[in-house]
Amino acid sequence: MATSAASRTFIFYNGDLILPNGTIPNGAMVCRNGRITALGAASDIATPKGATEINARGGLIGPGYIDIHVHGGDGADFMDGTPDAVRTVLAAHARHGTTSIFPTTTTGSRAQIDAMLHACKKVQRAKSEKPTGARINGVHLYGPYFAEDKVGCHLKSGRRDPEPSEFIEQFDLGIIRIATCAAELPGAEAFFRAASKRGYFVTCGHSNASWTEMARAFRAGMRHVDHFWCAMSTIPTIRDRLGTPMQGSMEQFVLFHEQMSTEVIADGYHLAPELLEFALKMKGPERLCLVTDANRALGMPAGDYRFGPNADGEWFRSDGRVGFQPGRGLASSIVGMDTMVRNMKAMTSATLSDVFRMASLTPAELTGFAHETGSLEVGKRADVLVLNDKLEVQRVFVDGVELED
Repeated sequence: MATSAASRTFIFYNGDLILPNGTIPNGAMVCRNGRITALGAASDIATPKGATEINARGGLIGPGYIDIHVHGGDGADFMDGTPDAVRTVLAAHARHGTTSIFPTTTTGSRAQIDAMLHACKKVQRAKSEKPTGARINGVHLYGPYFAEDKVGCHLKSGRRDPEPSEFIEQFDLGIIRIATCAAELPGAEAFFRAASKRGYFVTCGHSNASWTEMARAFRAGMRHVDHFWCAMSTIPTIRDRLGTPMQGSMEQFVLFHEQMSTEVIADGYHLAPELLEFALKMKGPERLCLVTDANRALGMPAGDYRFGPNADGEWFRSDGRVGFQPGRGLASSIVGMDTMVRNMKAMTSATLSDVFRMASLTPAELTGFAHETGSLEVGKRADVLVLNDKLEVQRVFVDGVELED
């Protein structure tokens, strides 16, 4: 049963609280007016008079997930460029436990990307007493600045080199919080410096960059690489591009530098368990994010769909498990963050707290929102999940308001 937005005080109880450094068995947590006001062992937390009681039924109480790399769901893509499409995707991912989201662009025309940015800004700024989906923390400007040989399932004709006359105007809209560019492109350093100056989380993706090019990007403010091992350079691809002697690639640069972070798609199809474990051991949960990279086929039957804009995006196929382009490779995931969390827990040595950190606090810290969300702490937003012992999401709260099924 959904809880009325008018009920402003809640107590979550009869569940283990998941914290960044462990759990509180049989914990309790009080939220008032959309903020967490108290948490601890149930024996230490009094039930406020008139509070709505949320019974976790012996399951888990954890922070809402934060997705920094996500394209679509329920038949819509953020690049469809309408507020209705944006709201559809926000609701789709909230069902899977995502409470904060960074809508992510694909390649496309200037007009298509501008339409997406304006649609997200409109939805973000709309005032609603009762949220119906995940909160937009900001847009991830991902496409169109990809290397020509690393576009993956994105429309190749929609990629281009960064041009200040385009990206500066988009930065000035005030909706972008994550900015991606392939490090080897002409103009990449200017892009990275401009994004870093604005305080964005600056990343490199869909790139065939060498160690030297990554080092230049790092000096310009780049600190993250998108979906590790997917659409990124390796030593052999750098050798093919630049010849011998062989040079380091994005993989070596990320693993060598402590300040670099990255992300994995733990859907069970992009990366084998040993790669998930390797990434966890090499970077640790403080520098590794879980992302969905989900497309519009999430929540939809198997079939053919457009990746990116519905008008002219590349076609891909969903078999109900993953997106792919026959004969070409995978085309992002079709599952939510709840699947990524379950798989990371089942396939690696990560603790429950580690897995939740990678899906919540780590992305919040990297993007500058950890003071507001990402963990169960007094003073933070009441973005809360109730889960069963199989890590299946049972109830979702955004700002202390329960979302409808």
